[in-house]
Amino acid sequence: MGFFLETLLGGLMAGMLYSLVALGFVLIYKASGVFNFAQGAMVLFAALAMARFAEWLPLLTGLTQAVLVNLLAFVLAGGVMFMVAWLIERLVLRRLVNQEGTTLLMATLGIAYFLEGLGQSIFGNDIYKIDIGMPKDPVMALESVFQGGLLINQEDLIAALIAALLVALLSLFFQKTATGRALRAVADDHQAAQSIGIPLNRIWVIVWCVAGVVALVAGMIWGSKLGVQFSLATIALRALPVVILGGLTSVPGAIIGGLIIGVGEKLSEVFLGPYVGGGIEIWFAYVLALLFLLVRPQGLFGEKIIDRV
Repeated sequence: MGFFLETLLGGLMAGMLYSLVALGFVLIYKASGVFNFAQGAMVLFAALAMARFAEWLPLLTGLTQAVLVNLLAFVLAGGVMFMVAWLIERLVLRRLVNQEGTTLLMATLGIAYFLEGLGQSIFGNDIYKIDIGMPKDPVMALESVFQGGLLINQEDLIAALIAALLVALLSLFFQKTATGRALRAVADDHQAAQSIGIPLNRIWVIVWCVAGVVALVAGMIWGSKLGVQFSLATIALRALPVVILGGLTSVPGAIIGGLIIGVGEKLSEVFLGPYVGGGIEIWFAYVLALLFLLVRPQGLFGEKIIDRV
């Protein structure tokens, strides 16, 4: 029982991190109605910015306190992501208002390649580290309840708590604020939203800025765990089954989908891996998402599309 709970807890913590990455897809889709293929590049760009700022600040300012350096690096990287969001809206999206979804999709592909190239040009292409002080040593918990206790990775636990807090704040933002409701209106119909006075350009800037902050937090956490390298851009691919499962238009769906995928990966690796061979953790989520598409294509919480003819 203790081993099962340990595996389940590990899956839940991994699922929260998947949910965080999936949120970036949901945010952009809710505002523009297009799948944002640039989300992985945004995670990479944000992580590169924070890692390099954390290296440069002590050299430029003489600061030695790691906490202060990381905080300033996070703020500066956030400012960079805000600037990136503003430039994307100003130079790309503003010129594509009311265009077909395919056009916007290709625009996000172009943005992805541009951000990857720009990040390499500005910040370099080595492997960098982000050290935000999260403890990496596992600890034993509930030893009096379960024989041998539960082995908990402190870094994963703190990262999951950070992700859960951000997810909760974004859920409140979408449900309780006027801007959040305006975002949902823009996602439903660009022209109708404009006709009732919703400034489409401002909404797109806001949502890309929020998605930039989400990418920064995700990049900070994954960069701390894995190191900041260009393969980090592929982390967005791990979130694809999450958005398929939860629904492209639902913030709660991103949360539930992430938890399902995280738990499913861990349980399949432990209990099915010995029977089907290694690597099941890599492909299990995609097989689950494929099976789910056959039953409910819009996802658990996605909006059902009804075409009247």
